[in-house]
Order: sequence, then C-alpha cells, then structure tokens
Amino acid sequence: MTSPGDTRLALKIDIDTHDGLARGVPAIASCLAARGLCASFFVVCGPDRMGRRLARLLSPDFVRKLIRTRPVRVYGWRTLLSGTLLPARPVAAAFPRTLRALVDAGHEVGVHGHDHARWQDRLPRLTAAEVSAEVTQAATVYRTVLGTAPGGFAAPGWRCTPQSLAAVDAAGFAYRSDTRGAYPYRPAAEGRVFRIPEIPTTLPTLDELYGRIARRPQALAECILQGLRPGQLNVHTLHAELEGGPHLDVLEALLDGVQGVARVVRLCDEATALAPATLPVCSVREGAVPGRAMPVALQGPSVSAGT
Repeated sequence: MTSPGDTRLALKIDIDTHDGLARGVPAIASCLAARGLCASFFVVCGPDRMGRRLARLLSPDFVRKLIRTRPVRVYGWRTLLSGTLLPARPVAAAFPRTLRALVDAGHEVGVHGHDHARWQDRLPRLTAAEVSAEVTQAATVYRTVLGTAPGGFAAPGWRCTPQSLAAVDAAGFAYRSDTRGAYPYRPAAEGRVFRIPEIPTTLPTLDELYGRIARRPQALAECILQGLRPGQLNVHTLHAELEGGPHLDVLEALLDGVQGVARVVRLCDEATALAPATLPVCSVREGAVPGRAMPVALQGPSVSAGT
C-alpha cells in the first residue's frame, strides 16, 4: 500500500518570456512560499522572440488553440509582438536578482534553451552546429547570471532531435526533461543511446486542458490531480505566463489539493537519486499530444542498449 510520501509531484515551471520572468515568477514563488514548497524553474537564457511564433497562425490547429486559450489575456501585446514589430528583450539576463532569489529560496533553476521560438519552430531544420550553439549560448548566459553551471536542461516545446540530444550530452548537464512520457529513462535515436538521463513530463499542461476539458480552476486542478500515479514520480509542467498570470488560481487549487496526496519535489533531487546505468533505454519519437497544436517528443518503447 502506498502513502503520500511515495507519490511525488515535481512542478516543472517553464519561463518562456521576459514578462513571464518579470511578473509570473514572483507570483508563483510567493504562492509556493506560502505553502513551504520548492519547485524546478527552467528559464529561457536568450531573447524573447515570442512574436515570431505568430507565423503559426496559418495552422488551423493553432488558430483553434488561440481561440481556446486567449493568448492576449495571458501574454499581452508587448510579448506577442516581441522580436517582430517590437524589439526582442532578454529573458534570464534581464532579471538576475529574481533568478538568484529563487535559488536562495531553495528552488532549482535550470535551462530552457536560448531562443525558444527558434528552437520550437525550427529545430528539425537546424544543423548539428546550430543546435550545439543554442545549447552552449544558453549555458554561457546561465553561468554569467547565476555564477554556476546548470544542472538540468528542458527543451523548449518538448522538441528534440538526435542533434539536440547529443548537444545536451556534450554540454555536461546532469539530466534533461525534454519529452512527454511515463518514467525516467535514457533516450535513444537513430541508432545511438544518449548518456544524460531523461525525466519526462507525465501530466497534461494547463493550456492543453483549458477550454477543452474544463475552465473552472478547481475542475482544472482536479483533472491534473486525477492523473497522479500512486507511488511514482509525476511531473507537471507549468508556464510562468499562465499559472503566474491569469491562471494563478489554478496553481493555488492544485497546491491545496495535492496536500496529503503527494509530496512536492524538485527534479534535480529526483535526478540525483537515479542510477543512469540501470535506467531503461527508450526510443524518442515525435508525435501529438491532445490539446497541443505542435508535435512534441514522446517516450517510445524500450530498446536494447546496444541499439
């Protein structure tokens, strides 16, 4: 029989934009502090070029998501035009004190890529050298801002390729959280097994549920909590711009509901407890997730370590 201590919930908070770090992160940090909880924050280390993603308006799936999630309310026009009609603004480098305050409060801070829009929209078309440069630039900015090497890497948009998996390996990260899946593993692609362990996101995100499954904060929180697997590590990805903005009430309902059900943990601590050599090796493939307009990297079946 499992207990709440056996069931763990890691909150992986992606910071995609300048305003997400400026306003969303302090709101989330305050919400966590009120409950004595720590989480894992992953910050974009380069420019906020969210505006470049508006080209996806040509996609019917993305248009439907725009109608459902109301991005102007979430992001505001300044962010939605960033890098196009308005200048791109830095993310991590703009708020070093905020990031250092997270570390001082006991939170984990990791890397969420360099240029989020470029990675999410163009990764399959980037050369190995271009992907390596994205990862290296992000790690360099992180070291400048926080004075230490990053431990975790989370791919923007859960997109990865053999080239990106290799670049994260080469950059010396301790673990990655690049995919959607069920349990920690070592990724394999194109006949190669990669060294750095992967801890995938296991639960649906707010923007995948909102307007499709539910709209009320309590109902959305319950949808997420119902997906918790007893006795296992569960990973829920939040976005600073959503749960730290107009949907802070969803985060509050989630944190109140998880008490007595699961223990909130940091991904870095879960990664430290892993023995990479004993992890299963699983293929990584691209596929669809309900409620998400773009394809993401998915954990596939186990394969031989010699693949």
